[in-house]
Amino acid sequence: MNNELSFLQLVLDASPLVQVVMASLLLASLFSWTAIFERHHILNKAVREADAFEERFWSGVNLGDLYRGLDRKHEDLQGMAAVFHAGFREFVRLRDTAGMEPMAVIEGTRRAMRVAMSREMDSLEQYLSFLATVGSTSPYVGLFGTVWGIINAFHALGNVRQATLNLVAPGIAEALIATAMGLFAAIPAVVAYNRFADQVQRLEARYEDFAEEFANILQRQVHLMGEKH
Repeated sequence: MNNELSFLQLVLDASPLVQVVMASLLLASLFSWTAIFERHHILNKAVREADAFEERFWSGVNLGDLYRGLDRKHEDLQGMAAVFHAGFREFVRLRDTAGMEPMAVIEGTRRAMRVAMSREMDSLEQYLSFLATVGSTSPYVGLFGTVWGIINAFHALGNVRQATLNLVAPGIAEALIATAMGLFAAIPAVVAYNRFADQVQRLEARYEDFAEEFANILQRQVHLMGEKH
């Protein structure tokens, strides 16, 4: 209990600038943990939805039936389902346009899927830049507070005739708290950023592979229709 009280007292007795540094690091840590929990939920949900959609897509379901089922709730579609919906919708529109060449239909479908993928990536990468910023700058902010606190501690020694450890220890301790808070804010942010960036990269690769395989399926359908005509 005494340690907790002495720690709080050190924070309260710190210089105003060091207190501002500590408060900013505390806020950065709170916001980064909020972003960590939110991204963890969103990315895990995206992986589960991609698994479920791929299983359904490759189960042999009729693509038209799959599209019509998704079209009823297209405003809420995310991830791979959104990529499929955008691609198939553009494919149907171009296929039914008179005079369209088969390759033009497929290229238009690919463009629509790329746009949908870009939109999905923007959504998945939300808050990652914030975590990267917190992870890279927090140690330096904490170090700034430490340096300023140590300067004040040694400056105070100029007003006494005999310097003792008891005089300088509280000032140095409160200064080092700023460094500890900077690391406390930075380490989880860096770990979370690396993990989430890897998940986003893997999801992007899955979306790209799916879009390419889907475009190949549609291309075969277009050529078969052309042969019949």
